Amino acid sequence: MRTQDEVMIHPTAIVHPGAKLGENVEIGAYSLVGEHVEIGDGTRVGPHVVIEGRTRIGRDNEIFQFCSIGAAPQDKKYDDEPTRLEIGDRNTIREFCSFNVGTAQDAGATRMGDDNWIMAYVHVAHDCQVGDHTIFANNATLAGHVHVGDWAILGGFTGVHQFVRVGAHSFCGVGTVLLQDLPPYVTVAGNPAKPHGINSEGLRRRGYSPDAIAAVKRAYRALYRSGLSLEDARARVAEIAAEVPEVSPFERFLAASTRGIVR
Repeated sequence: MRTQDEVMIHPTAIVHPGAKLGENVEIGAYSLVGEHVEIGDGTRVGPHVVIEGRTRIGRDNEIFQFCSIGAAPQDKKYDDEPTRLEIGDRNTIREFCSFNVGTAQDAGATRMGDDNWIMAYVHVAHDCQVGDHTIFANNATLAGHVHVGDWAILGGFTGVHQFVRVGAHSFCGVGTVLLQDLPPYVTVAGNPAKPHGINSEGLRRRGYSPDAIAAVKRAYRALYRSGLSLEDARARVAEIAAEVPEVSPFERFLAASTRGIVR
């Protein structure tokens, strides 16, 4: 390794002179860092990683070997527009992951927040917006334009259709296929996904009170177990949200869904 201004670059790595690297950044053997890349302080890039495009990576991330970060989107409409990939702080990105830049047809940027745990072979396609504290198990795959809320968990081999929204604190079992929006707090599994209650254990771990969890369960039952129409179920969820603020994300998600929800 050679040290240049507190940056540790392996002799076999190729870093474009135009790239911007913060303090204590490590670039592993045979990795490539492109001209328009920015990497924040303390981020470690393993061997055989390619980081290209207009990619900005925050601080204290760890990117393992054989990842492809910031490549052109898998979208036939893409015409080399100057779109971006933005990754926040303290993310762990394991082996063989691929994250693409955005497209001009959407926000122009693919974004991932902070403190996410991304396991091997995960694909995050163009224009996806991923929040904080998520967990993507091995081979989880997001098609283009997917939005994933904070604390969501995608089990291994989960596949999410384009434009689907995944609500905060939701949980997908292994092999789940999401073709419609997944409301916050809900646990699903199967192909296509079917609801199986709420993520009670996750909510307890994150400090939700017993009363708040009970209210979320009431909202879930109104939507999935009461036999009410979707319109009437939404009205019942709104009543519960008026009493318990923790249910408000559930209510807002249902109101904003355009693809329909898993039901």
